[in-house]
Amino acid sequence: MTQAPTPTPDTVRRLVRTLLHEGDPRGATARGGADGPDVRPVAEGSRCTWWVGTRHVLRLAPDREAAARLRRELRLRDLVRPHVPLAVPTSVAHGEWSPGLAYTLDTKVPGGTAEDHDVTAVGEADLAGLLGGLREVPPRQAEALGVPRAAPRSLEALRRMAVAAGQRLADADEFDAARLRQLTPPGAAQLAAQPGTAVLVHHRLRGEHLVVSAEGRVRGVLDWTGAVLGDPVEDIAGLARAVGSPAAVRAATLAGYGARPCLRGLWLARCDTVIRLAAALEGRATGPLPLLRAQLHRTWEPILLERVTDFREAGED
Repeated sequence: MTQAPTPTPDTVRRLVRTLLHEGDPRGATARGGADGPDVRPVAEGSRCTWWVGTRHVLRLAPDREAAARLRRELRLRDLVRPHVPLAVPTSVAHGEWSPGLAYTLDTKVPGGTAEDHDVTAVGEADLAGLLGGLREVPPRQAEALGVPRAAPRSLEALRRMAVAAGQRLADADEFDAARLRQLTPPGAAQLAAQPGTAVLVHHRLRGEHLVVSAEGRVRGVLDWTGAVLGDPVEDIAGLARAVGSPAAVRAATLAGYGARPCLRGLWLARCDTVIRLAAALEGRATGPLPLLRAQLHRTWEPILLERVTDFREAGED
């Protein structure tokens, strides 16, 4: 197997100089003089996603599997765009940056991220539009593009792992393990996924993938490479980690989801954050600890639904 080359600022600059010159002769030298535009990695230590000047983002697939997902994403974004009220990135150029390895040069969606700005009540309505719009995407058309199906996760299996991880976090003075007792085995069984509910799921609704304005409006959604046809509450769980449980549940309720899916998404997120933080602290997984701690805090924010709905009622929803 041939080792993929490591992108450098020079190789990225050479690529985008050609792309921007072909599309806009003035863009090649904007903010970069004769050598081309300024380029810099979006995240420290990452060589797969680059800022290009102030108006574009270049994404490079590091291997053939990622290249296949990137090519699929280009077609999926076109399918999704008419159904969601938020901006979906547009590619101005795409191709191969190395044999077999895809790239896309996208226009930047203006705004910060959910890690930078709080989402307001109007922003929650934006998120409701996203969740509702994803339900409207025809599953057969998504599957025809190669979007894979994903089986719903077992909340009971996740609960058991979270109980063990929560005790380790308690020993490290990171978490009150007693909080997990709210979810009992019968409760987890009542919140099992319902058959026949598979829809298009973004599956990576992280704070960094939500474009949020300074006023708290959600303006766009990035990175559709992880999309699947599966359990819609996975996106509710993603929102709980990104913007907090109260905002996520309010958005899901506005989108027409009842108590059962809201509580299922909430507990998937809570168990996930406990397990991930424990794994990172023990050196079994990577990830910035401040972000993992923030996600744990967000998912465990109390919600009104928990105070007025018991698991029996949720199971009857």
